[in-house]
Amino acid sequence: MTTVLGTPLASGRDLVGGELFERLVSRVVTDAGVDREMAERAVDQSLAFLAASARHVGEPLSPSAGVDLGWHAFLLYTREYTEFCHRIAGRFIHHVPDDAPGSAPTGAGGRVGRTPAAIEAAGYVVDHELWFSGTDRCGSCHEEGNCNASGGDGNENSDNRGKD
Repeated sequence: MTTVLGTPLASGRDLVGGELFERLVSRVVTDAGVDREMAERAVDQSLAFLAASARHVGEPLSPSAGVDLGWHAFLLYTREYTEFCHRIAGRFIHHVPDDAPGSAPTGAGGRVGRTPAAIEAAGYVVDHELWFSGTDRCGSCHEEGNCNASGGDGNENSDNRGKD
């Protein structure tokens, strides 16, 4: 466990059981073709991202490309993902592509840039290399790589996203 100013920070992997964590890691290794260490980091940070998204009020948060690998893997396990969302957020956390022309930037100066601070504020360790690896977009959900978690009310419509 890591501490910041005397406050211990949790790991995202602590949010799910060991068996599910291993299944998600194996899925990322198989689907994304990354090594096990990278898959573990992606899944850990995707879980921390989802927990932060559940608590965050205000502008939407977005995953980096590496973190989005873990989120996409988790979405495939619909029952487990739904249970997880309801347990940590009290609602389903939608994966929301934001690929409309003129969308807000997701990079270091946009949603992805503010997400690590929200993760840390929620009490989780941030793997900075996964968040700032030189890519300004999330994963394969759209060729532009723009996506984010649904707003605090669970509504994935952009006019309600981020408003509570």
